[in-house]
Amino acid sequence: MACSVSDAPSLKDLPKVANDLKSQLEGFNTSCLRDVDTNEKIVLPSAEDIAQEKQHTALLQDVEKFQTTALRKTDTVEKIVLPNALDVAAEKTQKSLFDGIEKFDATRLKHTETQEKNPLPDKDAIEAEKEKNKFLNGIENFDPTKLKHTETCEKNPLPTKDIIEQEKTA
Repeated sequence: MACSVSDAPSLKDLPKVANDLKSQLEGFNTSCLRDVDTNEKIVLPSAEDIAQEKQHTALLQDVEKFQTTALRKTDTVEKIVLPNALDVAAEKTQKSLFDGIEKFDATRLKHTETQEKNPLPDKDAIEAEKEKNKFLNGIENFDPTKLKHTETCEKNPLPTKDIIEQEKTA
């Protein structure tokens, strides 16, 4: 699109620049700038990406060019498997049970009172169990180091011959 002289803005329509900024721009020394190599980074697709894209485009082209006239006409056969007699009988009994549940008349039931039984033991049983536990703890926690040492003296005199003779005659 070419600009003609008549489309160009006039000098008074252009934006005004401050004098100090204008003098700085005119006196700018480009030798103060450092040389920099610009590296353009263009990421190219990998070989795998290209192969995938080619495969995808080939697939789309094959789908677009596919001709349905090359297909052969076939008849579809629907097979319906009927249930056997056992399955039918089981379904009938199940259905009759469900019907019985749905049509059940709850008003024919008799009113009942539930009796709650207390399975907890009475006080005497609790006391007896405490005594038994105390007795068992006394046996289990017995400390034999608290015993005093004693010497056992057996007193089992054997009978003399005279006493044996007297018992035999008697």
